[in-house]
Amino acid sequence: MTTIVPRWEWRAFGRSFGSAEDALVPISPERTEEGDETYLVSGVSANVKVRDDLMDVKLLREVDADGLERWEPVMKQGFPLATKDVSEVLEALDVPAPKLTRATYTLAAFLNELIRPSDLARAVNVHKRRNRFTVAGCMAELADVVADERSTRTIAIESEDAEAVIAAVRAIGLGGHTNTSYPRGLAALIDDEPARSAVIDVGTNSVKFHIGERDGSGRWHTILDRAEITRLGEGLHERGEIGREALERTLIAIQAMLDDAEREGARAIAAVGTAGLRMARNGDDVLASIRERTGIGVEVISGEVEARLAYLAARAGLDLGEGSLVVFDTGGGSSQFTFGRGSRVDERFSVEVGAVRYTERFGLADTVTPEVLGEAQAAIADDLSRLDGRPPPDALVGMGGAATNIAAVHHGLTTYEPEVVQGTVLDRGEIARQIELYRSRDADARRAIAGLQPKRSDVILAGACIVATVMDKLGARTVTVSDRGLRHGVLVDRFGA
Repeated sequence: MTTIVPRWEWRAFGRSFGSAEDALVPISPERTEEGDETYLVSGVSANVKVRDDLMDVKLLREVDADGLERWEPVMKQGFPLATKDVSEVLEALDVPAPKLTRATYTLAAFLNELIRPSDLARAVNVHKRRNRFTVAGCMAELADVVADERSTRTIAIESEDAEAVIAAVRAIGLGGHTNTSYPRGLAALIDDEPARSAVIDVGTNSVKFHIGERDGSGRWHTILDRAEITRLGEGLHERGEIGREALERTLIAIQAMLDDAEREGARAIAAVGTAGLRMARNGDDVLASIRERTGIGVEVISGEVEARLAYLAARAGLDLGEGSLVVFDTGGGSSQFTFGRGSRVDERFSVEVGAVRYTERFGLADTVTPEVLGEAQAAIADDLSRLDGRPPPDALVGMGGAATNIAAVHHGLTTYEPEVVQGTVLDRGEIARQIELYRSRDADARRAIAGLQPKRSDVILAGACIVATVMDKLGARTVTVSDRGLRHGVLVDRFGA
């Protein structure tokens, strides 16, 4: 008799899986299978299907701390089914068994007499084309699925070893997706539940959060977008590490965002970290603390990856034509630059030029003299020497908190309006006007300026100086502001265009 070994399973559904699918490209499929199945979907977690004229039933026995599910096969029986087997199937589906009038049931009789008349279970016709792989010692599957004429994709990893499954999931960049069984995934598909995904961007100065919902045409719509200034990089340049208070503020913000994601029904969450976590010598300890407290793993991305994702976000959100383009994203600890033409990326890099660094070095949170301001601008120019000697681009796009706050102040927005900020064009005169506005006031006085986020009042002068210096270095008369940032690029990259 064959021994049945329950396996730990992980699965996600979606139109595409972005870079995770790319991770499977170098791995040749061990085999490809195509076929038709009928799933019986009810409100319970039992996995009940008919394949190759066999009734196949698996029951969920355990869910571990990482959300992995351990499924146990309990039936694989050919038709016609005896009444005992029929009763077991109905029990698994939590469908009350009527009086069984037959000694045995063919598939047609089972569906027509016991399933279709019930409003507690549905028969869903499913066509699958499955590619099978081995990833980190685990069985993996990438499949195209059509269920009752609705299409989706699913990616799955399973093994007897739960730790191996989690390691494989993280290895191909899917750690943020919610583990979704076939019954739940099919129910969401045929009920047209919206596909929502979330991104958390853990930056040096702020933690940004975005939930997007993708419509039937593949376009993303914003469900929730906000930021919390937590100052994760506070004192980082002096100490070389992230402090406990800054970490605690960041942990609270991340947990609140995860709660929002769950409440809004996000099926997947990607969390990325940037310059502050790249630079801190205790970065690994910080990441471990975030995972222990919140359960989310934060992927620290390189400056080059950050720049590529920012470029992707800018291209997706603005009509920029096909000419030469420079996209820069300046944050609290670094600035990312991407040079390209149209959709083609030619060069990308990151430099340690961030608003927090110069604010702390030159005391830019207070009123400063023109001489001190000049020293700060000279230091920024020196640190941006990599921009020297480049031809002016056809378009320059700025993103990040400095650029969007400057745009909001330009419009005098008492309440931030993303649709107004998006695509705002700022000239050098406006940037110079705002630099003087901030220079002549300390952080407390700046909070009264319409459009300026109060928690950004201490770093806005440094941020504006960085924007002005970038424009000068590149010979750009104007800069177009993108309200979309790294988090939007991650959304497209990880969860599909």
